[in-house]
Amino acid sequence: MKVAVIGGTGLIGSQVVKDLNAAGHEAVPHSKSTGIDVLTGQGLDEAVAGADVVVNLTNSPTFDEASPAFFQTSMDNLLAAARKGGVGHFVILSIVGVDQVPALDYYRAKALQEQLLAAGSVPYSIVRATQFMEFMDAVLSWTSDDDTVRLPATPIQPIAAKDVAEAVAEVAAGAPLNGIRNVGGPEIFHLDELGRITLSHKGDKRTVVTDPTAGMFAAVEGDVLTDKDARIAPTRYTDWLS
Repeated sequence: MKVAVIGGTGLIGSQVVKDLNAAGHEAVPHSKSTGIDVLTGQGLDEAVAGADVVVNLTNSPTFDEASPAFFQTSMDNLLAAARKGGVGHFVILSIVGVDQVPALDYYRAKALQEQLLAAGSVPYSIVRATQFMEFMDAVLSWTSDDDTVRLPATPIQPIAAKDVAEAVAEVAAGAPLNGIRNVGGPEIFHLDELGRITLSHKGDKRTVVTDPTAGMFAAVEGDVLTDKDARIAPTRYTDWLS
């Protein structure tokens, strides 16, 4: 099976390519560095030519009000190229609970991406993952100073990027779901608790202050970013830290 992995040189994409090739498929990474541009359409027809599956792992360069336009344009271009190339399966990576956080521009943008894919004519699969363990350092940096890190107590179910990639590769190699598969980490934490665990492991002496107004995740209500019924990945957070 030939798979065109758009965004195939990034954190998830490079591992998806590796996993698919290890399973005997022909996965080819495509990105700006290989000459494609999802916003102008440059190189897309050539990238998907002869592919049985397209996996789109490209991401908006910003998380703000500009992100919906990125996903609208990139999906329009990629779906057009997939239809032209006779692609039989189109896969994207999204976020567990993405349609439950309307206050966040980026989540609305990712929900739009899902809608565009589902409304198209190409058979599809959506893999929704919980929050990546690899993003925790960035989350800590958003609301920190020399002495404290302010975090809300939002429930989070962290998953390792390598486990996300394995889930995406598995779905890409299978029949189209024409629906959604949720994947999540094996444990649920409150975000402030996860911050304390992370700082303690790193020997960071800053104090985590629970602040329901701090950072992006303050806009999240309830436990919508978790899913106990998701396919549960094996990597635990403290093992990943180690």
